[in-house]
Amino acid sequence: MAFYSKDVDPVFYGAGAKPGLEIWCIEKLRLVPVPKSPIGIFYSGSAYVVLSTSVLKCGPTQHDIHYWLGNDANEVDSALASDKALELDAALGSCAVQYREVQGQETEKFLSYFKPCIIPVEGVFTTQEGASNGDTYQVTLLTCKGDHVAHVKEVPFSRSSLNHNDVFILDTASKIFLFCGCNSSIQERAKALEVVQYIKENKHSGKCEVATIEDGKLVGDSDVGEFWSLFGGYAPIPRDSALGGPQQVDRPVTLFWISLQGKLSQIGSDSLEKDMLEKNKCYMLDCGAEVFVWMGRNTLITERKTSISAAEDFLRKQERSNGTHLTFLTEGLETSIFKSYFNSWPQTAETKLYDEGREKVAAIFKHQGYEVKELPEEDVQSYINCRGTLKVWRVNCHELSLLPASEQTKLYSGDCYIVQYTYPGTERDESLFYAWLGQGSVLEDRADAVFHMDAIVDSARGDPVMAQIAQNKEPLQFFLIFQTLIVYKGGISAGYKKFIAETGVDDDTYDEKKTALFRIQGTGPENMQAIQVDHVSSSLNSSYCYILQSGTSIFTWIGNLTSSKDHDLLDRMIELINPAWQPISVREGSEPDSFWSSLGGKTEYPREKEMKKFIEDPHLFKFTCTEGDFKVKEIYSFTQDDLTTEDVLVLDCHKEIYVWIGRHSTIKSKQEALNLGLKFLQTNILEEELFLEAPIYVVTEGHEPPFFTCFFEWDPSKANMHGNSFERKLATLKGKTSSGTAPSRNALKPRSRDATPDGLRSRSSSSNGWERSFSPASTVSGSHLKFSDNYSISSPTPVARKLFTGSSPYQDSPVVEPSSPSTNENSHQIDANETSANSLIYPYQRLTVSSTEPVSGIDVTKREAYLSEEEFAEKIGMPKGAFYKLPKWRQNKLKMAVDLF
Repeated sequence: MAFYSKDVDPVFYGAGAKPGLEIWCIEKLRLVPVPKSPIGIFYSGSAYVVLSTSVLKCGPTQHDIHYWLGNDANEVDSALASDKALELDAALGSCAVQYREVQGQETEKFLSYFKPCIIPVEGVFTTQEGASNGDTYQVTLLTCKGDHVAHVKEVPFSRSSLNHNDVFILDTASKIFLFCGCNSSIQERAKALEVVQYIKENKHSGKCEVATIEDGKLVGDSDVGEFWSLFGGYAPIPRDSALGGPQQVDRPVTLFWISLQGKLSQIGSDSLEKDMLEKNKCYMLDCGAEVFVWMGRNTLITERKTSISAAEDFLRKQERSNGTHLTFLTEGLETSIFKSYFNSWPQTAETKLYDEGREKVAAIFKHQGYEVKELPEEDVQSYINCRGTLKVWRVNCHELSLLPASEQTKLYSGDCYIVQYTYPGTERDESLFYAWLGQGSVLEDRADAVFHMDAIVDSARGDPVMAQIAQNKEPLQFFLIFQTLIVYKGGISAGYKKFIAETGVDDDTYDEKKTALFRIQGTGPENMQAIQVDHVSSSLNSSYCYILQSGTSIFTWIGNLTSSKDHDLLDRMIELINPAWQPISVREGSEPDSFWSSLGGKTEYPREKEMKKFIEDPHLFKFTCTEGDFKVKEIYSFTQDDLTTEDVLVLDCHKEIYVWIGRHSTIKSKQEALNLGLKFLQTNILEEELFLEAPIYVVTEGHEPPFFTCFFEWDPSKANMHGNSFERKLATLKGKTSSGTAPSRNALKPRSRDATPDGLRSRSSSSNGWERSFSPASTVSGSHLKFSDNYSISSPTPVARKLFTGSSPYQDSPVVEPSSPSTNENSHQIDANETSANSLIYPYQRLTVSSTEPVSGIDVTKREAYLSEEEFAEKIGMPKGAFYKLPKWRQNKLKMAVDLF
């Protein structure tokens, strides 16, 4: 909340105290508040200041300041709006990011505040009442661009304004026409319908007709004839020119120091370090399509005003496009895009300015009698019924072994497991699958775990949710369904034992006769774990309790920072691990010598209180694919309506991510979705501490679990609507029902339960080890990531859609037995014939998935076929003829090992 100061405009007093939008406009050289209704109306002859205040789930209130400049606003008003935005930031404790918004080129963040759009109006804003445009309804033609936010612009009411690429809205006194260019996307048409609905309700009081006009449709519809008659009759729309507008020129990223006099001095280009930014100076970072002004926390407001003016003058003199976005950042509030232009920006090098400002503002609030809440306890609520049925399989030599009920809460860190949890849903039982990858498990077992989970889920009823998780990065939901879990060191799978034998490393698999140290963690009886850690004193932590097993002696160690709740969990775990134990209770600081000798001697260990970090609110991103490269775009102020059925989206919850697959998207397998999730983790888009081992959930439209829908104001009826996004919006607009039981996503997949196991989808695993690629779901190429409005990442490994059959996961075992070679002899022979007929030969380096010079125009599912006979035998380890006699899954596994799949 803005607090009193003699340097602050009184109109800002109390600003930011409540979540939502506050808008002011420059009128007669002073700032006046704009009425909240009608929201989204901006006059092109005026300049505005907009404050967005949001209360995060955990942590401080967040402020974003925008100053909007109409195309016809004069320079004086524009400059005053810029100064007032900086003044408002100072009043809020310099904890806001500021953005310059130019009419027609607004940022998507700004547009997201105004659902469904903003509509610029000719003229100047005035607080005087009684102004009227007369009784004659003004016919207007609007162009509407964008899929998740709408860029609405009035264009001349003329046939020449129409084109084949965009969506247009013709607003008349009695009817609103929506004209859809033949090249416009379904999502753009659906978003334009939201604008039509807005116009109908706000300009026509809901009393007008709506007609949709398809580009190229000339006869058979009276609405079509009426539409073209308004333009004087039909005439063909000319083809669009190749260049749709001014092309963005690639510019080197350049850093300038801004002097006190507003002079720019270049100090670096492209390869930039954070150390170049000094606390008592201001800088400008020119990235071409966007420009940032960075203001050190020790700079004065006068210096900041000079810097902002210098940046605006720079853009003006360079004749930059109005589409060049200008953002102003105070030290400590850097956006992820800004940080991405620097080499290795420190993650937690210093306290955020936000936190410092929060302390100051909290002190002011307390002084004025406001209640200031501390950081809340971690939310341990389960959004699903945790009294369901649990089944656990261990991965062992490409097969799955079902664990007996008494053993399914005991996992080994050297093994991998598939977990199926079935729980009562709203209308039917729902299933949730996890592939748990032990920290010390071998790569082959990890690949098998993900492969088998994906195959089981594809054959299951109800399109269940699946997730890939790693030991020590488990989501809370995983622990809640187990309730009690013990994780031992070592492993008992054949893959782990083989690894031990081949490498000669010590086998640390848990044995009651060996020394073992367990860390006890959790929040209560329905969420508690005992994790075996290295039996050395450095594994201790004052925030936890431990169990030390050394021969016949059992110690319980109680850290000085633990609570009675932790002590209760310790007692319960003793009973679970071995009820016959008679432990010796030891408090930190009073340990006997025998305790330390069991741990190899006393050394230093963490003694500080483990501080909980603020967990930011989730972010939603959309994947788009263009010519093999994927781009990621953030969707701001997201709602359930942003889950459009044609899209693939990622919900980044910081500790875990969800890949959401729309029913009409191009993604046809959950393993492909896992690939995208891993790609997303690798890009580190938000420049956060999000590890490659973060849990990745795959969720399909119409089957969203409660622990996903809790991030939205969820309306179940919207999740079960038929048709594409345009058809759904049109049905809603015309008051028709398009909801019902959504077809299973499995219905969209060409799959047969009678197919042979050789039809299983390929497994993917990185050949370069755990550190390079956590997920066995994908082999990842290390491409450079460029940030702009879209975040570019390389294309994931193609996943060929195959057929699957095998025993159902609803039976005791999902193990799929390999079929005999004769069953698939014909399919193998076909592959061999195709390969022998291939006369194109390319070098191995150009055929790999991660190649920097990839060959175009080849069948990417048969990269190996383009190798010479000699290079094929060298890389694969056998001749082509022998290779194509192998089962498909074995072929794919060999190809993945050499980065050919």
